[in-house]
Amino acid sequence: MQEAHYCYAKWGALAKVKHLEQNYPQLLTLNKEKQISVTLTSQETHQLLDLATVMKAHQAIAEELVLDKLLMNLMQILITNVGAQKGYLVLENQGQLSIEAEGNAELNQYTVLQSLTLENHLPISVINYVMRMRNSLILDNAFQEGNFISDTYIQTHQIKSVLCTPLITQGQFKGIIYLENNLIFGAFTPERLKLIQLLSGQAAIAIENAQLYNQLEQKVIERTQELTQTLETLKTTQQELIQSEKLAALGQLIAGIAHEINTPLGVINSSIGNIRYFFGQNLKPFLDFWDTLSVEHRTDLLALIEKVSQPSNPLSTREQRQLKKTLITELEQHQINNASNLAKILINLGIYQQINPWLSLLKTFEGEQLLKTAAEFANIQTSINNIATATERASKVVFALKTYARYDQGGQKIQADIIQSIETVLTLYQNLLKQGVEVIKHYPEELPQIWCYPDELNQVWTNLIYNALQAMDFQGTLTIKVRNQDHRLFVSITDSGKGIPEEIIPRIFEPFFTTKPSGEGSGLGLHIVRQIIEKHQGEVEVSSKVGKTTFTVALPID
Repeated sequence: MQEAHYCYAKWGALAKVKHLEQNYPQLLTLNKEKQISVTLTSQETHQLLDLATVMKAHQAIAEELVLDKLLMNLMQILITNVGAQKGYLVLENQGQLSIEAEGNAELNQYTVLQSLTLENHLPISVINYVMRMRNSLILDNAFQEGNFISDTYIQTHQIKSVLCTPLITQGQFKGIIYLENNLIFGAFTPERLKLIQLLSGQAAIAIENAQLYNQLEQKVIERTQELTQTLETLKTTQQELIQSEKLAALGQLIAGIAHEINTPLGVINSSIGNIRYFFGQNLKPFLDFWDTLSVEHRTDLLALIEKVSQPSNPLSTREQRQLKKTLITELEQHQINNASNLAKILINLGIYQQINPWLSLLKTFEGEQLLKTAAEFANIQTSINNIATATERASKVVFALKTYARYDQGGQKIQADIIQSIETVLTLYQNLLKQGVEVIKHYPEELPQIWCYPDELNQVWTNLIYNALQAMDFQGTLTIKVRNQDHRLFVSITDSGKGIPEEIIPRIFEPFFTTKPSGEGSGLGLHIVRQIIEKHQGEVEVSSKVGKTTFTVALPID
């Protein structure tokens, strides 16, 4: 009993000490001097303990900025040093009170809650009183004495000792610390209340700081998410802009491509019409005529058809007139009738230099008909040749268009031929080039393929070549030079246009910067060119003077 009395005194439970002294004096047979000594020692020890507790608690509270950790530390400090069984931390948020942390000394559990409601967990009347009065409250025998004995929570749990104090900072109510002990009456002394009051001010400030820090952290997370989303949106927008520019450039090609496709298709259609007409209208007359020919004349006709089927150089109108006069004179010298008409047919067939092998044939009655028949076969051969040429031309355009419009699946680099990429764009621009642009190419005999995004490089060549054509008003010299140097490929595109003013050269790669009239350019073409080249770890430079502007692209081979 003496040891218990000593421990209670050391702990600071003075009410319990007084209770033992009044009810068990016979067991506490200490002399007066010893009693005074014990009392003095307990008071000194109590003061030292309070000072150490306050210092430790203040340090623990002040150092923590993370709200959850702060609430757990605070509950543990309060319950451990005040002698409570259980404790709750109630915080105010937008006019509503909720339990944010709880602790249980017997189970050694301290938990941060997610805004738990007060009902069934705390004595509502006690909480409301402390919140309204802004004063601390101690109950030594809560369920038997005082103004709160009718509280449902107190009666249900037979609560004995209660300590409840408000958290106030700068005159503003922040919350409540609620502690209870259901083992003994009068567990919370005035000294412990002073300790709680000392800590509550610091706790209120620390909680407010932690809440602000938590809000700041949440804002940082939200801003980071917004920035991440914005970055993704920008990336998507960038790809859309690149695709938009590609489609815009493709739109510039459409008219030329349509012409390049329609022209050979027209040639093919016309040639097929010629062949169909021959077989529909002239085949039977030809067979009838063939039957009337002697073996010698049949041989002459076949030789004549073979001769006229060979290609010949086109003649100007002046050359045709001069040759016709010469042929008429020569035919008349050999006494061949209808010399003027025969001379015209011979020129159309390409027979005008050495006609001696055909003189005997021309003197016959069937001579003129033989020439006309040979001309018909020559037309068929010409139609066949035209179909072959037109088909090849259309095939090249279709292949170039397919190559230009392709999309690299997965966005992975592949090996590609830079010259083929440039030639693809030149093929698609052929209709613009042939109007008055001389294209000079300087390609090395051997050039390694590079790892790249071919469709994006097609966009680069499209923009640079079309800009060069515009700079020359589609009349001038376009020079394309490709070279391999220092493990890099250099592509230079030079036009003979009026040049770029020196003062705007530093700005030409800026987004939305353009010198073109409104509606004729987005100002994104060269900006996207630079982005694509930088994506390839390359560089793009420009130099310009009157009559010569050169864009040079450098790309790594590996």
